[in-house]
Amino acid sequence: MLGIKRLGLLAALVLVGMAPAAAAQAAVQPSQQDTQYLQALHQVNLFEITAGDLAQQKGQDQGVKDLGARLKTDHTQLDQTVQQTASQLGVELPADPTADQQSVIDQLNNASGEEFDRLWVTSELAGHVQAIQATQTEISQGSEQSVVQLAQTALPTLQAHYDALVQLAEQLGIPVPQTSASGTPSPGGTTPAPGGTSTETPAPGGTTETPAPGGTTESPAPGGTFETPAPAQS
Repeated sequence: MLGIKRLGLLAALVLVGMAPAAAAQAAVQPSQQDTQYLQALHQVNLFEITAGDLAQQKGQDQGVKDLGARLKTDHTQLDQTVQQTASQLGVELPADPTADQQSVIDQLNNASGEEFDRLWVTSELAGHVQAIQATQTEISQGSEQSVVQLAQTALPTLQAHYDALVQLAEQLGIPVPQTSASGTPSPGGTTPAPGGTSTETPAPGGTTETPAPGGTTESPAPGGTFETPAPAQS
């Protein structure tokens, strides 16, 4: 009996010793890449929901109204998954779009008629290019499987949106950003991942040159604004 009691005590001590290690493993935070992608994608969704509302309310062309409704619905559904994943990982999400995204929303609020349609399509094209690139980066460089799977789910939706925007832009005579040989949208350079370092093209969240009615002007890149700080040096 004494031997059995000792074995039971030993087993209990082993379990107690394992508990802190298991808790520490469960408390491991996702990487900065994964964290910043979740935060940035959430801000994209916040922007797209608002921009979709504006398209339905202010769009002159029926195609703008219809696509705005589709984008709002899809990004609302996508954000539900973003919020669930972030909650499971203990990632705090921003409450508002970025400053650049809000700037575009303000421009859309002040525009009307054909000007609104062109600004909406142009900003949506630029934003989806950057969102697609950042999502592809998360798929290739992310380390938390649930976030990588989220990106894999989001990518076809973002690509379908971009394709629909290209078709609408062609119908309205709006210039479309160039695409790479592989067919992947590209604004003409390498876009850094959320929290990464920039190379040639300004990081999403800055400004990108997009054609405006009657000429060329610089407008903030909206839906794909991945404005996050670079990782701290260890």
